[in-house]
Amino acid sequence: MYYAYLLRCADETLYGGYTADLRRRLRVHNSGRGAKYVRARLPAELVYFEAFETKQEAMRREWELKRMTRAQKLALIAARPPVLEENP
Repeated sequence: MYYAYLLRCADETLYGGYTADLRRRLRVHNSGRGAKYVRARLPAELVYFEAFETKQEAMRREWELKRMTRAQKLALIAARPPVLEENP
């Protein structure tokens, strides 16, 4: 499984990405070894994600998320808060 996700940074900005392991990626971001954008705005919180069968689908959705307005992203977050299962 692959995931497209949104993080809320400490400065309230939103960051979108994709990964095969959500928990690991969030740990990497918050350790300061993730994306440069997030590194300067720690800590980051996972606020939204979607699961996909293929990497290409997740990358496509990340691309779509990054092109959304802040209002559209906030509407997505409000409609479906993240719930990480034992093995997402």
